[in-house]
Amino acid sequence: MNKKLTAMSALSLVLSMLFVQSSYAEDTQAVPPATEPSTNSQPAVPAAETSAGTTAPAQTASPAAEAGKGGETKKMLGEVVVTSTTIDDRFESKRGEASNISNISGKKVDEEHGKNIVDVLESIPGVTAEVQSGDSVKIMLRGVEAQRFMGEKPGVAIIIDGVPVVERTGRVNIDLDNIDSIKVIKGGASYLFGEDALSGAVIITTKRGAKMAGYTTSVETGSFNYRKGLARAGFAKNEWVGHIQVSKAMSDDFYDQGAWSRRYVDGKLQYLVDESSDIAFGFEDSHREKDSHGTVTGVTNALIDPRSATSGGKDYARNYDVELNKLNLTYSKDLGDNTNLMLMTYQYKDHTYGWQGPSGYLRDSAGNLLGDMSEMRDVYASGQDTKQTQRGLKSEWRKGGEEVGLMAGLDLQKFEDHGVSTYLVNYSSRSSPIGVSNPLKLAGTVSSDTVITNDTRAVYGEAKWQLSQPLALTLNGRYDNIKNGYTNNLPVTAPTLASASKTFNVLSERIGLNYAVGESSEIYSNISNGFRTPTASQMYGTTISPTSVVAGNPDLKPEKSWNKEIGLRGKRELLGTTLDMDVAVFQIDRNDFILNTGGQYTTTEGATATNGLEQYQNIGGVRNRGLEAGIKTDSRDALSADFAYTWLDARFTRYDHYWLGLGEQYSFPSTYHLVEVNNTGNVVPRTPKHKVNLNVRYRPAEHWTVTTELNAQSGIFADEMNVVWVGGRSVYNLMMTYEVKRESGMKFSAFARIDNIFNRYYYSTIRGIRDSNGDQVYDQEDPSITVNPGRVWTAGLSMVF
Repeated sequence: MNKKLTAMSALSLVLSMLFVQSSYAEDTQAVPPATEPSTNSQPAVPAAETSAGTTAPAQTASPAAEAGKGGETKKMLGEVVVTSTTIDDRFESKRGEASNISNISGKKVDEEHGKNIVDVLESIPGVTAEVQSGDSVKIMLRGVEAQRFMGEKPGVAIIIDGVPVVERTGRVNIDLDNIDSIKVIKGGASYLFGEDALSGAVIITTKRGAKMAGYTTSVETGSFNYRKGLARAGFAKNEWVGHIQVSKAMSDDFYDQGAWSRRYVDGKLQYLVDESSDIAFGFEDSHREKDSHGTVTGVTNALIDPRSATSGGKDYARNYDVELNKLNLTYSKDLGDNTNLMLMTYQYKDHTYGWQGPSGYLRDSAGNLLGDMSEMRDVYASGQDTKQTQRGLKSEWRKGGEEVGLMAGLDLQKFEDHGVSTYLVNYSSRSSPIGVSNPLKLAGTVSSDTVITNDTRAVYGEAKWQLSQPLALTLNGRYDNIKNGYTNNLPVTAPTLASASKTFNVLSERIGLNYAVGESSEIYSNISNGFRTPTASQMYGTTISPTSVVAGNPDLKPEKSWNKEIGLRGKRELLGTTLDMDVAVFQIDRNDFILNTGGQYTTTEGATATNGLEQYQNIGGVRNRGLEAGIKTDSRDALSADFAYTWLDARFTRYDHYWLGLGEQYSFPSTYHLVEVNNTGNVVPRTPKHKVNLNVRYRPAEHWTVTTELNAQSGIFADEMNVVWVGGRSVYNLMMTYEVKRESGMKFSAFARIDNIFNRYYYSTIRGIRDSNGDQVYDQEDPSITVNPGRVWTAGLSMVF
């Protein structure tokens, strides 16, 4: 750990002294009614504090059993229970956690009335997210992987009801109306979740339980012809609890050709087997259609054509049709003696079709040139049809004790991605005459048919020791055996490989300490890591893709991230108001991330399919360091607020070669050439140094709540070369809600929300990699830009009865 981080750690230790005399009152879960079956995981009973201040469920019996006992809580001093889980997270308390975590309740998600999960996660320090359209988002933590945007995995494990969601585009589609809780774990989290948890994990638990009994209906409307309707019915009778929910939303959207729609059918059925065990079955089926997300090229086009209607801007991919299906079955059993067992099996399917490849030269069947495809809005080269299937089995055993808490888990996963690409039109890559170096590609031809597999067998565990009255030690470990496979279903000739596979064995760890400072606060610290295995294209290059110039490198190693952090969390009184505070400093180092020798999204000067000048290697280095601070007050007060601040410094520590492309690449004759740039020391693009979110809630009268929100961030670079700079922004949102509850249980609510109330003009995304307009200069006229739609309003009504 270097001197700067050590100084930051010392500062946090000094700050902890401010909390010594303050009081601490942990949030706890309400005891479910006696008719509610288990929640499939840990007991939903009030948390009991150990002698060191760590929290744990009062007993490890199933929730149903606890409810059957009348919800009585027995405080067991000195008991230590592990609260980490990969199956079904129901622990709200942060006390005793060695990592920086944030919890968001389903109630808060509902009250946000957001259109996507970004509106909810903005309140968590260290979280950034990119919206594509509708509710399709890419979530990132602590700036990790902010430089990548071509559908790569986000470096964050997304877990929904225990299912590690892996969607082909690197984005996830989440039904906001079906969220019961969200937990965000920051820092390397592969010790629990395995691959791609480089910077942490987002764990989402869907709605369930007796609280879903009854009927709910809601409708919403808003800007750009936005409409949404929802209906839900639930019941709780004897040993059975269940609900089903149907929703549909659509919008013409701000962007030209940007219309989208989504439809969800989801629900859960739970059965109380006996007082100590239960079974739950969850399902979700969704269908989404989405088109353009409004890309334009350069700042001038962004200003005169923000809707991407007239300037000729084209997305790299559009016209998506996505079908998702998710099934899971969970069994929970209280084994007595503070011991619990959980078993889970799941299946997740993703069928996505879309257009790709906006560039090329349109031809007739004889090869005659018809025009430049980049100037034709609805002409794309290929149709990409992909079918992903994830299946898995998990089990977890845990036991609490007076000084030691233990957890052990087994994780078996099978993943398959079958992709078929078909030419949609007759075209060629260049405008030069058709020939060997510029072949004619005929419509209807299957250009690729591949299957990528990923089979994982893993064991993991956690041990927590109460070393002394204030000090607890947490150790985690996970061992992954991962077999990555590749199969080409089209005929191939040597040296092209028809199939290939490689197995990786990866160990992930975390060591953490918690020190209770009186009854009011605690210091937490940990060192943890995350990992990601190489992809087939990175390992095999030209041996599986003859048109590529990237040499294969089967000796690639899994890339790793190392997270070091120290933080302080606690509650204290200030002017009669209770403040819930959490401050942490962190550093994430990646010294071996997989990078092309010519740089990302570019080509090495002089590289061909046979000379080996270009190759993926473990040569990338990046360091993300920062400070995160969160302060919350009780939302039930007449005046309350939430504050989140992030200071982030993300820089490349090793990125020696980047070949910047200048000129017109596919023109005839070509003016294209490459200039070498050293990006070492540069700021990672799209990582603001300062980011602030402030929510203030005011209740002027009974039933009424007014909420104002500020989202502000400092400027960012649009590219890895740090050439194009985009200034910071401050955006204000306003929402008013009205809610009435009757003694009969009926509830009526209405809301109106205005985002970007002052109609601030800014870019939702900006990405630059090369000279896009062919003028042989890379500047502000070259990045791909999506302009924010400006002021947007939403209003809705809902009724529960």
